[in-house]
Order: sequence, then C-alpha cells, then structure tokens
Amino acid sequence: MKYKAEDEKRLMTEIWSVNVKDDPLNFVKFAFPWGMKDTPLEDFKGPRKWQEKILREMTIHIARNGTRDLPEMFRMAVASGRGIGKSALVAWIILWMLSTRLGATIIVTANTEQQLRSRTWAELGKWMTLSINSHWFHKTATTVKPAPWFQEALERDLKIDTGYYYAQAQLWSEENPDAFAGIHSSYGVCLIMDEASGIPSPIYSVSEGFFSEPTSNRYWFTFSNPRRNTGPFYDSFNSKKRFWQNVQIDSRTVEGTDQKLFQSMIEQYGEDSTVARVEVMGEFPSADDDTVIPLDLVRGAVERDVTITANEPIVWGLDVARFGGDNSALCVRQGNTVLEIKSFASMDLMQLCGVVKNRFDDATVMERPQEILVDVIGLGAGVVDRLREQNLPVRGVNVAEAPSTKKNYLNLRAELWFAIKDWLAQRDCRLPIDDELVAELAAPLYKYTSTGKIKIESKDEMRKRGIKSPDKADALALTMASSAASFSGSESVFGYNFKKPFKSRIIRVG
Repeated sequence: MKYKAEDEKRLMTEIWSVNVKDDPLNFVKFAFPWGMKDTPLEDFKGPRKWQEKILREMTIHIARNGTRDLPEMFRMAVASGRGIGKSALVAWIILWMLSTRLGATIIVTANTEQQLRSRTWAELGKWMTLSINSHWFHKTATTVKPAPWFQEALERDLKIDTGYYYAQAQLWSEENPDAFAGIHSSYGVCLIMDEASGIPSPIYSVSEGFFSEPTSNRYWFTFSNPRRNTGPFYDSFNSKKRFWQNVQIDSRTVEGTDQKLFQSMIEQYGEDSTVARVEVMGEFPSADDDTVIPLDLVRGAVERDVTITANEPIVWGLDVARFGGDNSALCVRQGNTVLEIKSFASMDLMQLCGVVKNRFDDATVMERPQEILVDVIGLGAGVVDRLREQNLPVRGVNVAEAPSTKKNYLNLRAELWFAIKDWLAQRDCRLPIDDELVAELAAPLYKYTSTGKIKIESKDEMRKRGIKSPDKADALALTMASSAASFSGSESVFGYNFKKPFKSRIIRVG
C-alpha cells in the first residue's frame, strides 16, 4: 500500500464521494496532478474544453439516471480530426470507471494489436502512473486489475465480487464476431471502440449484448477519424443518430494542438479534399466522393500488422521529378509490405542515379530488388539509360501508354493506381508510418471519359486544386507494374530484356 491506513481510508472516502464518483470531470481534476511542479502536467491546468464537454455529459446522464425507474445506457460517438487528445480521454474514462464503479468490466477494442498496445494501452499507462490511486491497480500488457491487497479489501469489507472487475484490451474478428461476445457484469460495463470507423457491423451487433443487464453503469463510447461514409460508425451520426450522442470536433478548434500542421495540410491538399475533411475537420468524406483510394483503406494499412515472407521478391519504384517543385521518390516493397519510401528534393538526374546505385551496391543480395521500375515520361528516360549502363535491373514504365489488361482504364497510370486500391482492399498489406504518403494516396480524383474509360486526374490538374504532386504515391504505383510481383521468389528477372515494351500483367503481390 502506498499510504498509511488512515490516509488510505481518507483517499477512498474522497474518491467515492458523490461529488467525485458521480462527476467524471471532478474525478479527472482530483486524480491527476494538474499544474503541479516537476510533473508532466506542470504546464496544464486541466482537460481541454472538448474533453470537459464529454465528461460533463456523463455527469448529466448519471444524475438523470438517478431519477429514472429504469436506468438508461450512455452512448457517445466522437468523430474528430487528429491530435486532439482522444487517447487521454479514453484513459481517464477507464480509470474513472475502475476507481468508482467497483466490480465493473471495461473493454477497449481497436483494429490492430499494435494500435491497442502502442497507442491506447500505452496512454493508459502514462495516466495510470500519474493518478493519485495508481496503487489500487496492477497493469499488464492487455489488462488492468485490482492490486491483490485492494481486491482482498473489496471482497472482505465491501462484499464485492471481483471476478469480472478489470479493464481489458481486446481485439475483434469479423470472421468470428461471437468471440467478442460474452461480456457481462451486474456492476456495470463500459465498451470503448477506438478508430471505430473501421469496425464492421457484426462487431457492433455482438456488442449490443454487453449491455443486456439493466444496470445504471452502462457506457458505450466510439472514437474515430471519420474515414468512411458507410458502416455503423457513420450510421451513428446519420440513420441511427437518435440512439447516440454525437460530437464532431475540428482539430483547429482545439487548444494546445499544432495549428501550423493543420493549416499546412489544408494548404497542401485543399480545403475540400478528403484528407482535410477527415484528418483536420473531423467530417465524413462526401457521399459522392470521387477519390481513387478511400482514406480508411490507407490508414488501415498503416495500422495493420503483417508478417513479411522471406522469399517474396523486393521491387523498387522510382518516380523522377518533372518540375522544380516536385521531388523524386523511391519506394521499396517486399511482397505485401512497403519497407521504406523516401523523397529527394533539389537533386539532378546524375545525383539521383548515384543515390540509387549506392543504395543498390550497399544492399545485401537478399535486400536487392529484382526490378527497379522507373517512369520514363519526361526526365525518367535519362535515369533509365544511366542505370542500365550501370547494370542495375531497371525497367522503364510509360504510364501514359494503354493499360496492360483492363481496357476500362484510359491508360496505365489509372490501372496502376486502381491496382494499389485493390491491393489495399485485400487488407493483408502494410504501409509505413508516413503522413505524406497517406495524404498523397488519398488525394487524386478520378472521372470517366466520354468513351466510358476511367481517368486519374493529372499532376497538373492536382496543382490547379492546390495539391502537390503525389511523388511517393506514384513511386508505390510503379511497383505494381513489376513482373517480379508475379513470382514467389523462385524465378529471377535479371535475364529480362529491359528494352522490351511493358505489357506485363498487373498482379498483386503475395
């Protein structure tokens, strides 16, 4: 125990007083050392305004439930831009529930184990360390349970069954949604869905069963960047709005956030772009959204865990800058994983060739690409010629030529971009953590020509919308043109005739 018996009794009395127990905002103000010197909260007076609003709504709900014959459930859906402090609020709700709803069960779920461990649970650990009653609980990689002495005291003195008294990080499975079921506690249940926009309907349906017992302590929170204009999270703001309290938050309105970053994103990708709407304004994509690749597919690939198979081939895509404001970009992909993606500014062709050659020479045999795909339009042709002279496995790709297989595309560029979309839609691939790449992939629009063929807007058209050239994304698109992508590592392409016109089948890797 952290305190003497009399101090511990005093702490319990304060936390379990009506003023703290039934007022989550007061709990947060009481439990953490706001403004205290030599602590991480030294420069902070308390929660942000949007966080206070949600905590106050919880207090209002608790008070109203005290006057009802049949208590109601609390449902709150929060759609927001990035960087506003969602994970902190999630941590506070968990700690409030554990500290004041003794015996209750809290389930926290997200789309990937990485997301749960590195973001949600890591944030919980930070705030738990700072809390005045941290010694009441014991945290592991996926659970928080009462400390043995606290558990014993609750069972002995308060006669509370602690068998279901815990907070747990739990993944869901669309293939087996029933595995997510079975959570019940007469003391209360709290379900928190992080990045809920990506959680499918079967999981929402199963989750309804968590709240079948008519206890007053039933809380369901969903938090997400609103990446999709379909699905149950979207419905909670639209067709099922009457069942949920809704909060939409523009990151620019939140105090203490990086305003320059948000403004830069808007200037870079356009105020009407999907990226700006979702990542900054906390708004859902337009119903008539004509972006090639939905943002939720891209974000899903960043957050996903994927195992790299050793015998999968490595391919490089090299997009060569065409204009002074553009960057050259190199994408390294092995199978279903983009290992690395880099951009190079203010570099002439010989310098770029030198970088690629040095990178190739420094790599081990297993790390070397089986193909290096270079867009030959414009300055790229010179890069191809130079790298061939140096005996690198380079192949020029003319993205303006006819598509290789699907005749409903205007050109190869459109086919390659939709190949990325199909690749991401398989949901077994991984992208690196790179905000620039994410934004670039979600930026281009498409339209139909008079002959019914799909056309991706050109880089010039994107510039007119105030959007920079998607150099990194184009480098990734080039890897989709690789003939090596159709191999499983058993065949070599070093004997390939590099002067042969590109008409290879587009096949997704892995």
